[in-house]
Amino acid sequence: MDSSLKTLRAQREALDKKEISVRELTEEYLNNIKTRDGEIKSYITVTEEGALAEADAAQALIDSGNAKPLTGIPMAIKDNICTEGVRTTCASRILENFVPQYNATVMEKLDAQNIVMLGKTSMDEFAMGGSTQTSAFAKTRNPYNTDCVPGGSSGGSAAAVAAELCTVSLGSDTGGSIRQPAAFCGVTGLKPTYSRVSRYGLVAFASSFDQIGPIAHTAYDCAAVLNHICGFDPHDGTTSRNEVPDFTAKIGQPIKGMKLAVPAEFYGEGIDDEVRKSVLAAVETYKKLGAEIVECSMPSLKYAVPAYYLISSAEAASNLSRYDGIKYGHRTAEADSYEELIKKSRSEGFGDEVKRRILLGNYALSSGYYDAYYAKAMALRQVIRSEYDGIFEKCDAMITPTTPAVAYRPEEQVSDPVKMYQADICTVTVNIAGLPAISTPCGYNGSGMPIGLSIVGKRFDEQTILQLADAFEQTFTAAAPKLK
Repeated sequence: MDSSLKTLRAQREALDKKEISVRELTEEYLNNIKTRDGEIKSYITVTEEGALAEADAAQALIDSGNAKPLTGIPMAIKDNICTEGVRTTCASRILENFVPQYNATVMEKLDAQNIVMLGKTSMDEFAMGGSTQTSAFAKTRNPYNTDCVPGGSSGGSAAAVAAELCTVSLGSDTGGSIRQPAAFCGVTGLKPTYSRVSRYGLVAFASSFDQIGPIAHTAYDCAAVLNHICGFDPHDGTTSRNEVPDFTAKIGQPIKGMKLAVPAEFYGEGIDDEVRKSVLAAVETYKKLGAEIVECSMPSLKYAVPAYYLISSAEAASNLSRYDGIKYGHRTAEADSYEELIKKSRSEGFGDEVKRRILLGNYALSSGYYDAYYAKAMALRQVIRSEYDGIFEKCDAMITPTTPAVAYRPEEQVSDPVKMYQADICTVTVNIAGLPAISTPCGYNGSGMPIGLSIVGKRFDEQTILQLADAFEQTFTAAAPKLK
């Protein structure tokens, strides 16, 4: 792929000027998938035939002068987003052969733009994990070092963008599942405000946290996709009726005078030295661009991870109770009773991490433990929201590391659930509070692995964090190490 043509913005211009055809662009990505994805394993399903048909339809629109902003752009879709007629597995054996009879709302919106869908990307099973190693079908590897994980749960989506196996992708973010893999893979990932994007057709993990968002090479490309997947949806009663602005409108405007919060707790114990130095160097860049840095505190951060896992696991236990081997999904081959049918179907269909979350959720909701655990976690959720509200009364956005460390080898954390959960410390509060946040690359460690900078914004103020991310991207000159 010509590096000058890898962004959505560049492709849109080249397609409209007829410098490249949609079929040529699509075939180049499909060839990349054939030659590279055997090692990276970012896709579970590749829809080559459908992609080429969509490419020809998109080209006809361009030729007739009826192209839309995303027409002909090759995209990859996380495998927990329902796609009519195309297998949607959630990377789980229990949904191995599930083919939805309808599209998620975001897919309806993208199809209306005449995108080209290249396929469905791998993920942690039911989006539960931070490594994409709990996938039943494709344990994705990091394009910067295939001995390392790509992050998760949207690891396939991030790796596919980083490895130039698609232009942009969709992921979902429940506790950092767009931003963390974006940071690990050296790309840009946006988690919108909760309720900004419809969850209809997104297979539920934790319904009060889940949100769909884009992963791309730049903040501008994320904004361009977000423009066309937002809006109220009668199928999802939680979606906002707020007006959807042009998310590219503030990109390129000066940031002079903005106040950016830097909470001390995000830079303390547990944050890798190279990550801390890289993010603080980015903070200095913002100062040079005219922003005012405001030091602040977020005391509740030390309790955020247990609160998040209690609430999200409780919701997961409820959402996943529908998989019983009867209506749809995996059904065990042999069972002598109704009880045995459900038990064996779920035991065979779910992986270890999903079972762990179901057990934790049911425990937190059980009689005698509800008040001790779940109720306290919900009370802390309000405290976290209040702390963010207090910070945003004085500041326009917040700057933190996206992750405590860079991408690691699978054997270093995957077998230790507690260590894996603690790695979410920099991302989960955003989901708890329902805020928008974006991760963009800000450096590389001594081994050449990417480091991510996180920008958190006020509710429904995606425009500002996209503006800030783009402002930094325009100054970021560190040469990316060659992908392996």
